[in-house]
Amino acid sequence: MHLAPLSLPQMATSFAIIRCSASAYQRAVVFLCRPQRVHSFSSRTVESRSLKLNNLTRNCLSSSNAPFIVADDDKYGNKQVISITPRLYDYILANVREPRILQQLREETANMRGSQMQVSPDQAQLLAMLVQILGAERCIELGVYTGYSSLAIALALPESGCLVACERDARSLEVAKKYYELAGVSHKVIVKHGLAADALKSMILNSEVCSYDFAFVDAEKRMNRDYFELLLQLVRVGGVIVFDNVLWHGKVADPLVNDAKTVSIRNFNRNLMEDKRVSISMVPIGDGMTICRKQ
Repeated sequence: MHLAPLSLPQMATSFAIIRCSASAYQRAVVFLCRPQRVHSFSSRTVESRSLKLNNLTRNCLSSSNAPFIVADDDKYGNKQVISITPRLYDYILANVREPRILQQLREETANMRGSQMQVSPDQAQLLAMLVQILGAERCIELGVYTGYSSLAIALALPESGCLVACERDARSLEVAKKYYELAGVSHKVIVKHGLAADALKSMILNSEVCSYDFAFVDAEKRMNRDYFELLLQLVRVGGVIVFDNVLWHGKVADPLVNDAKTVSIRNFNRNLMEDKRVSISMVPIGDGMTICRKQ
């Protein structure tokens, strides 16, 4: 669908109503408040400013239907990045190789309280592939819920593989254990019922330092920093740690959202950026995942 360029007043009004980019809206207001001495600018400057504001507005107004978005910062050269629309996400899911047992677990979990905590099929497929690429044999998961992601990991492990699955909720853990049995992977999974941090500390005291290849963290978000420090001791050099929900429904990018959990995730993301002990890649899949490789 073609969108006609909007006037500056229309742009500022759109940003004020939708608030999809607070920084962009502020820049639009500043632009509007300046004396409009267009003759003092070159035609190229005027065209560049209009294009940038138009791109920002297109991102906000068309986010549910547009096939792509453009970064606010023009230093990225108006690079077009794919926008995941409902139709496109359905297409992605249609191209996920989801084992039947995982589908059954997903459908059962959909009727349970807290079903939004379950990772998506495309996320689980990525986790399984990372395990396979690493040739991982020893893995850790913090935050099992009903076991969708842990089952995907266990299925990807070799027969001699081991997954330590940590979960504090006994009811959801029973569902997970049922599906480990149904999938024939119970012998690969060591279930630890209790607080994840306590389990990790116990493993360190048990001389399991640097003996794990892979870890996935989908537990209490405000504990991410603690989990990270503990897992750095347990995962070997070259091993991988993956954190889920790093985009937190987009709240981390909204300066107007400052609740404790959002601020915690935002700070954790910033700390990871500055931590030279790992190389990182933030991936916009599901609610956002950051893949960390221990240096």
